Amino acid sequence: MKISTSLHAILNSQAEHERFASASYLALAHWCNDQDYSGFASFFHAQAEEEIEHMLKLQTHLLDRGVCPKLEALPAPVTTFSSLTLAAQHALALEEENTKGIETAYAAAIETNDYAAQVLLQWFITEQVEEEAWAHKMVTLCKRAECSGAIYSLDRHISKDLSENDA
Repeated sequence: MKISTSLHAILNSQAEHERFASASYLALAHWCNDQDYSGFASFFHAQAEEEIEHMLKLQTHLLDRGVCPKLEALPAPVTTFSSLTLAAQHALALEEENTKGIETAYAAAIETNDYAAQVLLQWFITEQVEEEAWAHKMVTLCKRAECSGAIYSLDRHISKDLSENDA
């Protein structure tokens, strides 16, 4: 099975963004642990693992199509935040950037009539709707939790809050 050079490059770039997002979520988890936000740390650890799964899904697609994914040097992720809300906003920005990359890849798959890539990327499009929904909700919840007690309660329940169907 052949894949166009341009689509190959775009899919590889998206896989690398997923890898960067994983490193960024790991950095967020570490910061949260350091700040004693264990609920957020646990949530961000899970997100880091999920981003690796996304990267592997893209890389496996490339390998199945006869091209070897290329691992590039990644920039260092942001490791400190002045508030939990800013950490949540950073997570939202990561997801919004992911969405842009998926949309760019999907447009290229349509342009090159690559039906196999279109099917793969439709899964990612649906996934990004969910990812942006929880990220927006996390930012909203963090903004609402302005006192220590509210932040403590939010930290204890963040995974449950973000996994509800109305996320």
